Amino acid sequence: MSHEMNERILKVIEKNSRLTAEEIAIMLGLETDDVVHALKDMEERKIICGYHTLVNWDKANDDEVSAVIELKVNPQRGAGFDKIAERVYQFPEVDAVYLMSGAYDLLVEMRKAPMKDIASFVARRLSTIEEVQSTATHFILKRYKDHGTLFVDEDKDKRMVVSP
Repeated sequence: MSHEMNERILKVIEKNSRLTAEEIAIMLGLETDDVVHALKDMEERKIICGYHTLVNWDKANDDEVSAVIELKVNPQRGAGFDKIAERVYQFPEVDAVYLMSGAYDLLVEMRKAPMKDIASFVARRLSTIEEVQSTATHFILKRYKDHGTLFVDEDKDKRMVVSP
């Protein structure tokens, strides 16, 4: 299986993971068996790590918020940022953790919790980790686009009204 074929398959399922292997094969002009084997191989090699549903929680009338938290940390001798990141991603409240370049070291994503719960988590769990120098919490007010999907109503007329 070629790297190019795998990349083409990944680009298709990244946009819609509900497609069948047969549908992917038709879209890409491939044999269904080749797609099935490629998907299985990429799952076994952890290139494909899971299949998720993207939910627009704002339309579900949910009062919970999402947040991203910047962490500045002191890296541990011999382990760098890995041990600290592992400690952070073990918390069930944490959705994702990224090592970043720039003004801070780790970016922590938290999704769907009451604002006071996120504030409490930062104060009681993250800030108490010895290696954490500082935190900055940013609440997500509105999603416009996520994972390539627009969260705005495209059918609304965006033209300005001009009166004579």
